[in-house]
Amino acid sequence: MIVAMTGVRELRLVVTADDYDDALRFYRDVLGLPERAAFSSDGGRVTILDAGRATLEIADPPHAEFIDRVEVGQRVAGRIRVAFEVDDSERATRTLEAAGARVIAEPTRTPWNSLNARLAAPAGLQLTLFTELGGE
Repeated sequence: MIVAMTGVRELRLVVTADDYDDALRFYRDVLGLPERAAFSSDGGRVTILDAGRATLEIADPPHAEFIDRVEVGQRVAGRIRVAFEVDDSERATRTLEAAGARVIAEPTRTPWNSLNARLAAPAGLQLTLFTELGGE
């Protein structure tokens, strides 16, 4: 019998960015993730940004392909894709595009009733921006 570990209190995604300043500007200043803490070492820096509630979404390859087909039209994501729930995925897509992200797919209404956009963003991350549409 496997006994579940208890006490996980935070999910932290750690990204190594070749252009630290550009990534920090994009995620903190443009996307608006508040800075929780920052530290430095000999010649190195790290900033922890608060992204609100975290979840870990685990998909098998067929479902990951289905999500890509719905949002983009073809398989484009790697093993890791970062999704941010935003108030207005249309507006957020335009804002992040103006800040240097490349739009892979415009906001698309999904079968699970959200409006999802896909972007290639700094630090080599592929982002989904999603807005829950509720009972519409």
